[in-house]
Amino acid sequence: MHWTEMKKDELERQFSPSWWSHRMSADDVIKAHVKALKEGTERARGLAQTLLNVPYGQGDGEKLDVYIPSTTSLDVPLVIYLHGGYWQFLSKEESGFMAVPLINKGVVVVAVGYDIAPKGNMDLMVSQVRRSVVSVIQQYSHISGLYLCGHSAGAHLAAMVLSTDWSQYNITPQIKGAFLVSGIYDLLPILSTYVNDPLKMTEEVAVRNSPSKLVPQLKLSSSSCHIVVAVAENDSPEFRKQSEEYYKTLGESGLNVTLEDVPNTDHFSIIEQLVDGEYHLTKLLFKMMGKS
Repeated sequence: MHWTEMKKDELERQFSPSWWSHRMSADDVIKAHVKALKEGTERARGLAQTLLNVPYGQGDGEKLDVYIPSTTSLDVPLVIYLHGGYWQFLSKEESGFMAVPLINKGVVVVAVGYDIAPKGNMDLMVSQVRRSVVSVIQQYSHISGLYLCGHSAGAHLAAMVLSTDWSQYNITPQIKGAFLVSGIYDLLPILSTYVNDPLKMTEEVAVRNSPSKLVPQLKLSSSSCHIVVAVAENDSPEFRKQSEEYYKTLGESGLNVTLEDVPNTDHFSIIEQLVDGEYHLTKLLFKMMGKS
């Protein structure tokens, strides 16, 4: 069934990832998720040198955290992480967890804060993450490679970064690789769901902020980027469809894209496990950076 034929309650279930976890109840899986991300971030802050609350713009929400390895190597890749939370929950404060395995490999990790709804709207959040990337490049011009990773709403924002027309930013980031983990790439299906209550997107806003509609621009801006579209075995059918269709569209445009269907994961564990250096996606990231 196409999403346009679904009743509202079925559509809302499809876009409620916590309903689909096989590990625990919907409420418990979200609590456990926040706990795992917080604990991982605390570990990362203990392992790395950190620069916290570095401004990338004028707004008080426009700050990022930098996790720096103690390395003398000049070959230092940098990963920018964009957090999930349906554009209305979470923050950079629990988004440093993936630095745990990456620090040991001499990789810098940057966790970006942005103004979630209701304070921020979709256009603002997209503009903020784009500006955060520009700011990182200006501050760290010596890095050997720039990589993006985003989860859920953060994967949407990362895809929007890849689809940026950089002409108005007087800098064109060369993003070598992007991990888009359990993302949403077409915003139209969520317009009539509870997700949109604080976002208040119109159809026009949803269309212009849907990566699925911006693939020609992504091809112009990010043709040399290796894109990994990762989806959880126990993501909902509609979430899985979003990833599969976006992967297909990118592939048909001749882009360098890989689909990773990660077994024994749900919408939350697929990203939580990036705290582990032996996890499939972590090893894939190492390999992409030449750090395996």
